Amino acid sequence: MTGTHDFLAATRTFYDTIADDYAEHFRDAHVADPLDRALLAVYAELVGADGTVADLGCGPGRITAYLASLGLDVFGVDLSESMLAIARRENPRLRFEHGSMLDLAVADGALAGVVSWYSTIHTPVDELPALLDEFRRVLAPGGHLLLAFQAGEHPRRIDRPWGHPVALDFHRRRPERLAELLTAAGFTLGSRTVREPVEHRGEPVPQAFLFAQKPARPQEPSDG
Repeated sequence: MTGTHDFLAATRTFYDTIADDYAEHFRDAHVADPLDRALLAVYAELVGADGTVADLGCGPGRITAYLASLGLDVFGVDLSESMLAIARRENPRLRFEHGSMLDLAVADGALAGVVSWYSTIHTPVDELPALLDEFRRVLAPGGHLLLAFQAGEHPRRIDRPWGHPVALDFHRRRPERLAELLTAAGFTLGSRTVREPVEHRGEPVPQAFLFAQKPARPQEPSDG
């Protein structure tokens, strides 16, 4: 568990340090792209208004708030208390909780939906199966998962953002490989979307979005 603790501690420290600058710099970026907004709207329609959705790795709460505006009963979870302070200040009617995506304080099968909007990007590849297992655990049968991430092969290290003395690795994923991991974790893949980077927003690589669902009933072994 030492490796897990190390990357979680590094992620928490990084975002606690840069929270105010991050929230200001990315104030509109997270829902600026019309395709991104459309995908979130599709997700909201799939989940519906009857169940609860968790926005995991919610940061300053912009996606949480946008999902709420689409009619979802949604709450946010994040490692960084500084990010959560911003989220609570800017969205006082929404619920935000401190926690780790790898060990959620959520009962088995309690959620209709899980959104991980660029929040798996600091998880080392060998931790991804455990992370997806945790997502599956908290979803109800038939529950929906949305993953957003940067598509690619090689991580990008961000060092001293806005002059702060911190650094962190941002992992990129091949969509087909993450789709394989979702299937191995027991999810049914619904769709795979990759859009080209938007240059004026500083996106260096394509952006990927995977929709997956926890089966409504236990999967039976195939006859083959």
